[in-house]
Amino acid sequence: MIFRSPMKLRVYIKPGFTDMRKSWNGLYGLILNEMELDPHGEYLFLFSGHSRKTIKAFYWDGNGFCIWQKKLLKGSFAWPVTGDAGRILSQKELRWLLSGIDFRREHREINFLKV
Repeated sequence: MIFRSPMKLRVYIKPGFTDMRKSWNGLYGLILNEMELDPHGEYLFLFSGHSRKTIKAFYWDGNGFCIWQKKLLKGSFAWPVTGDAGRILSQKELRWLLSGIDFRREHREINFLKV
């Protein structure tokens, strides 16, 4: 993914389930009306359906909207069912989520040393 300012990017996850048939206008409406955020900001918005096997990412790149989709072949994404209208994720939590790791639990990083 190419972002205008990756360090300024804020990642919002929409808790609960979203109709994954929604495209540009439907996701734009959810962001504007339910999440009460500006779809044109430096935000990456994440949505998931009932199966939690697929997520959609919605982003304004400065001259148009981008939608990315990822589907897991096995397992499902860790997805909050309830919560605020838009939970903010850190860059680390985003990497965990996209890797299929539960970002809601604290994970200890393991450093391996060469012997």
